[in-house]
Amino acid sequence: MMVFRAFSHRSFALLWSGQTISRLGDSFYIIALAWWVLQKTGSAAAMGVVLICSTIPFLLCLLFGGVAGDRLPRIRLMLGSDLIRGGLVMLIAFLSFQQWLELWQIFVLSALFGVVEAFFYPASAALIPDLVAAEMLPSANSLSHISVYGAQFIGPVLGALMIALGGTSLAFALDGVSFAISALCLAVLPRTEVVRSATEKEESVLQDIRQGIKTVQHDPWLWITLVIASVSTIFLVGPSEAALPLLVKERFGEQVGFYALLTTLSALGSISAAFGLGHFKRLRWRGLLTYGAWLLAGLMLMAMGLPIGMVGVGLACFVQGAAFTALGLAWANTLQEFVPADLLGRVISIDLLVSTGLLPIGYGLAGIAADRFGAPLVFVLGGVIAASMIALGLLHPAIRGVD
Repeated sequence: MMVFRAFSHRSFALLWSGQTISRLGDSFYIIALAWWVLQKTGSAAAMGVVLICSTIPFLLCLLFGGVAGDRLPRIRLMLGSDLIRGGLVMLIAFLSFQQWLELWQIFVLSALFGVVEAFFYPASAALIPDLVAAEMLPSANSLSHISVYGAQFIGPVLGALMIALGGTSLAFALDGVSFAISALCLAVLPRTEVVRSATEKEESVLQDIRQGIKTVQHDPWLWITLVIASVSTIFLVGPSEAALPLLVKERFGEQVGFYALLTTLSALGSISAAFGLGHFKRLRWRGLLTYGAWLLAGLMLMAMGLPIGMVGVGLACFVQGAAFTALGLAWANTLQEFVPADLLGRVISIDLLVSTGLLPIGYGLAGIAADRFGAPLVFVLGGVIAASMIALGLLHPAIRGVD
């Protein structure tokens, strides 16, 4: 199948294999951590604090991670990140096994985890164009998305099984092992050095960050999209993440199984879109594809709030999952092709920071509004506002002209 053609590059196949195993281990860790916190505290708010402890350091260090991804060899940066994160998780596993693990230790280790992740992700996203040819990028990006959503699809079930067999300590330890396997795959990759001039190497970190910001400001299709993403994410992602359980409860009663089914359908939609787009050697009309998929995701959010029954909500989740993946693939491919390789890490870090920086506000607003006015209204209004903002972006010719 054409979608698998990027596997013909041994380096990409090794990277994909290691990252897939690591993502599967991460899904074990997430389930085990949530379960451990719940057993330790009996509080859902405590898990929220854990997420904040990892998210804030991640966002604060993201721009510096982008600079490091452009200045340093990306494979070595990822390798070091995997080894450090694996060591942190193994420390958690050891403390848990000895029954020495305390909540404050989770807060501290989660913050360290966030710092290290901020250096890993820009380098990881920027590395793919270094490993495969331009005509292989749709395949490589699709396979990366399949890896992410495939792990999300099967990981929680396997993680719950590991916890049932050996407790949270076993699940933590398996995540640590997954980081070691990922590091091994990175260690045997051929080194891909980014060639930079002597002048560039003498620039300060802040100058590097400013250069990344100037690159974003130079292209209207780039900065307009980031501005729209920054605000629309509040209304588009906030309800999906914070208010979907309440929507299911209010509309269909205590249907935990149906909530799990919606999550599964969204993942299946994502995998389906990744397979479909992965067959193309080159994505065309990427401006329209990006915004069209984005707009469709907003409309599906609105549809979930309407009285369309279980089948309708399930279909909307499936389509929304496919739309988000089409959006992500088209956007990643555009960045990889149009942004110079020695600036890609910084631009990706700016993209992540701007597009997700206001997401905690979205979570808070969606949760408060859903409790007060009902989840269906939050979904309808969120979808309408997000879709309207995204549609405005299509009015600019720079957006429509991206091919």
